Amino acid sequence: MPMTMIDKILARSAGVDEVRVGDTVVVDVDMTVLIDLQFSTGWVEPLKVADPSKIAVVMDHAVPAPSVQDAVGGGRARVFARNFGIDKFYDVGQHGICHQVIAENGLALPGQILACTDSHTCAGGAYNNAARGLGPAEVYSIMCTGKTWFTISPTIRYEFIGTKPDQVSGKDIFLHIAALYGDATNHNIEYGGPGLGTIPMNDRRTIATQGAEISADFSIFEADALCHQYLSTVTTSPYTPAHADEDAQYADVRTIALDSLVPYVARPGTVSRNAVPITDIEDRAIDQCFIGSCANGQLDDLRIAAETLRGRRVADGVRLIVTPASQSVYRDAMRLGYLQDIADAGGVVTNSTCGACFGYHMGLVGPGEVCLTASTRNFRGRMGSTEAEIYMASPATVAASAIAGRITDPRKALR
Repeated sequence: MPMTMIDKILARSAGVDEVRVGDTVVVDVDMTVLIDLQFSTGWVEPLKVADPSKIAVVMDHAVPAPSVQDAVGGGRARVFARNFGIDKFYDVGQHGICHQVIAENGLALPGQILACTDSHTCAGGAYNNAARGLGPAEVYSIMCTGKTWFTISPTIRYEFIGTKPDQVSGKDIFLHIAALYGDATNHNIEYGGPGLGTIPMNDRRTIATQGAEISADFSIFEADALCHQYLSTVTTSPYTPAHADEDAQYADVRTIALDSLVPYVARPGTVSRNAVPITDIEDRAIDQCFIGSCANGQLDDLRIAAETLRGRRVADGVRLIVTPASQSVYRDAMRLGYLQDIADAGGVVTNSTCGACFGYHMGLVGPGEVCLTASTRNFRGRMGSTEAEIYMASPATVAASAIAGRITDPRKALR
């Protein structure tokens, strides 16, 4: 039976020749990632783990520890890594948002399965990996058994055609898709097509990451030359990509003409059917701008922000907060001068962590404030007060708007 990429990965791992929509399969998990929050509440150290080489621990959401509870959790994570010989332990100093650390260290490989507690684990799909965010209890079970189960969902295929404009980012592509088609609940999403080669890996990561915001089960990209080239810089581990059969059956096939896309902005509340082209957004003054998260705290995101801000100033009354996605991104951005450009413009560069994205520390918004964010979510209360409004856009739009003091078309500011 012809199969999609996700079908092939799950069938291969389950040891069966084929799977059909509705089948439930038990699979071997190639990489299980635990994050710091898992150790902060309700942690009980296991008696055994299935395979220490297939486990990674990343300090990411609350780093350095902003509370005593987080500090206690960090201690538990260090004891666990030491007791079970977890070599892939990314402690303070090597830390970062887990999906960025996963990418930098080649932990999500084509044709394999990755599980993690965080809902944006689908970010690994940028590398042709079946990456899935699961609950803490399920991830704990996988850590101990090395296995989990999935029910095969129908797949929606997006065919990219044409060439991505330079001033359109992965965030804009995703917001266009979310605005046009809405949620993909109980479906997988597969990306490919002749235009895929014009979408850089960082933009694919953004698109894959945001799959969680339209409730997709898995989000996965074809493994093409750009993907293989990137992976050659971060890993020497062997892998076998999954390619969809030409006659694979899809719930729907949707064509995205990249040439026609423009920057987008999502209005507060949700991204599903709630984003509009930048030219259609209402004129809105802003109090805070945020660039960061697993979706848009990558090195290229900081480069775009720095190039937009260089020689300019953040508007009076606007707070610009920039959070690199990992310590590695922070160091690279520092060497390249991006952090200097951002700070000189009046922006604040923070330690690499999830930070303001999930409304925990380093940049919460207050009642009545308006925030424009290049992070993952814009629902009420996500970044602080339930009485704040959160708009979502690309790093270029956020940086340009920080200069203007109101939501602004980045094409006017980009040079």
